Amino acid sequence: MTVDTELELLPDLIRRAAEPFPDIDDPEFAALFDRFGDARVVLLGEASHGTSEFYRARAAISKRLIERHGFNIVAVEADWPDAATIDRYVRHREPREGEDRAFERFPTWMWRNVEVDAFIRWLRSHNGARPYEHMAGFFGLDLYNLNASMRAIIDFLEKEDPEAAKIARRRYSCLEPWADHPATYGRMALFEGYARCQEPVADMMRDLMKRSLDCLSAECDEWLDAASNARLVKNAEAYYRVMYEGAEESWNLRDTHMFETLNQLLDAKGPRSKAIVWAHNSHIGNAAHTDMGKRRGELSIGQLCKERFDAKTRLIGFGTHTGTVAAADDWDMPMQVKRVRPSLEDSHERMSHDTGLDRFLLDLRPEEIGRELNEALGEERLERFIGVIYRPDTERWSHYSECVLPKQFDAWVWFDETIAVMPLPGEQRSGEDETYPFGL
Repeated sequence: MTVDTELELLPDLIRRAAEPFPDIDDPEFAALFDRFGDARVVLLGEASHGTSEFYRARAAISKRLIERHGFNIVAVEADWPDAATIDRYVRHREPREGEDRAFERFPTWMWRNVEVDAFIRWLRSHNGARPYEHMAGFFGLDLYNLNASMRAIIDFLEKEDPEAAKIARRRYSCLEPWADHPATYGRMALFEGYARCQEPVADMMRDLMKRSLDCLSAECDEWLDAASNARLVKNAEAYYRVMYEGAEESWNLRDTHMFETLNQLLDAKGPRSKAIVWAHNSHIGNAAHTDMGKRRGELSIGQLCKERFDAKTRLIGFGTHTGTVAAADDWDMPMQVKRVRPSLEDSHERMSHDTGLDRFLLDLRPEEIGRELNEALGEERLERFIGVIYRPDTERWSHYSECVLPKQFDAWVWFDETIAVMPLPGEQRSGEDETYPFGL
């Protein structure tokens, strides 16, 4: 069979295996995902950080998994202290005095949008009539907001253990001068040839991890919060040191941090806990079957979950052909609603578009997909990745990577044409430009 003939047949094979679905608000849409309800961890992706359908679909699927299948953790690609502010709201806890409003730094639209707001309000309502131990929580997996994490630890210990607060102040004093601009610390550590803050922040994390593990009372979530912030500070210190040495090492440290934080949550919530993860396709897909892993040595939280939980992990990718997206030209630049260029020839997106179906679910598991389609999808093809930056003029080089779809994901959710998320009003504060280009 020639390559051209194969490309002509592939959309037809996908069309025959695909399961078209109704509008996202129709209960029958979310019901399609009951098949993944027996998993311990379900990871829901996105092909961009600024597409409404991806957020709305993840919200609908998450509601179903929480209501029907006992999932009690929603863990997102966001900083722990920002998500902790939201978690206090959704689980009807008192706000922490003096903490910043959540998600006010670039890129604000990624989480401060109408779509996420609707889900957060649903989650609070869902929790309202339930005992605290049966509520579903909202947590951040990422490691950037260094300053807020250090401040949260010290503020908490000031009330719970003033002597420990003094120790925390002393240990974190090493990082304090660079808390708002930690890349400066990374450059200094690189030029000086050593990590002057590595030992004290590691000691702080070990101490708080012991305290959180010993806690069995209702205050456990506050200690878990402190321990998770301490883990963030420790790993952020390492992240800003290694980011100048190689992109793959920074990427791997970040995804390993997200994986460790997820495991900490699952352990803290007990053996029957079940988690839903919201993150970019580049994080939730199995990186071992992409350019990222094969050529650049990068791993992903989805890959690590597969290695630990095996069949109890389900990786669900999302894709689109064209439409609009919320994104910026560069880091800390204003958000724009940009037109998404039609997908490239021979990409996974173009094969999905050529089915002629507006939206569908493609179950990629070996027992579901069928031998012929599995083999046809078994070679590397281009796949599009749009983060908070979108550069249509250099799209092939900036936003595409080669992937083997049925090994990267367990399922593929397709929306042929999509629209940008709707940001909530509010002023955007400057973000950390050192996270670019690792900001997917």
